[in-house]
Amino acid sequence: IALALGIVGIIAAFKNHNESGIANLYSLHSWIGIGVISLYGLQWVYGFVTFFYPGGSADLRRASLPWHVLFGITIYILAVGNSALGFLEKLTFLESSGLAKYGTEAFLVNFTAITTVVFALFVILSVISQPCVQEDNHGDYSAI
Repeated sequence: IALALGIVGIIAAFKNHNESGIANLYSLHSWIGIGVISLYGLQWVYGFVTFFYPGGSADLRRASLPWHVLFGITIYILAVGNSALGFLEKLTFLESSGLAKYGTEAFLVNFTAITTVVFALFVILSVISQPCVQEDNHGDYSAI
């Protein structure tokens, strides 16, 4: 779903730029966005072929998993960084068209960007954290 929505987003951006007379691929945000979607697509195809269909051997899966996670986290960080660039780009356009520097809209854009980055930090922490291993001293009780 994420890959499809990313592609739809890029198509919508091109359509909006073409209809508004804005040049395509003029900013760092747009170039990184194309790169992130491309990397995400490659990551998705590799994961699908290796882990799902037809599926690699157990040894290949075991060897690939840490690298798959590392590249997934890297692509996620790039995506979040690119979203922050997008917020900054939008805020710059709004300010150049007369938006107050400390107005409600500017506060909303900045708050949304900070919330996105903090959420991303928690996602990354949850991905890289190791599960707590507890000794089995519960007698007859077992995990469900």
